[in-house]
Amino acid sequence: MANDKQWILHDWSDEDCVKILKRCKQAITSKGLQKVGKVIIIDMVRENQNGDEGSIETQLLFDREMMVAFSGLERNEKEWAKLFFDSGCLNYKIHPVPGTRAVIELYP
Repeated sequence: MANDKQWILHDWSDEDCVKILKRCKQAITSKGLQKVGKVIIIDMVRENQNGDEGSIETQLLFDREMMVAFSGLERNEKEWAKLFFDSGCLNYKIHPVPGTRAVIELYP
């Protein structure tokens, strides 16, 4: 893969992802309340409706790999939303792109 640094959260458990996202939220929030940015996540959204058969098969392969090799997992939109809201973020947008990944905008 060209740049694995963009696939970070799928390596971590839900609990660790919430901790990471809370830190991200802190980093883009000024004086605790004023919102000054957003978090951009590039990761897989399992069951992405725009995926072709090959993409869906790849998503399932990655999901199995995450369960066996790491404490993380590939998540569907509902699972991502739970992480976002548990971390205190108020809104998100998921932009599917061709292939297995999506661009997710996360707002504090």
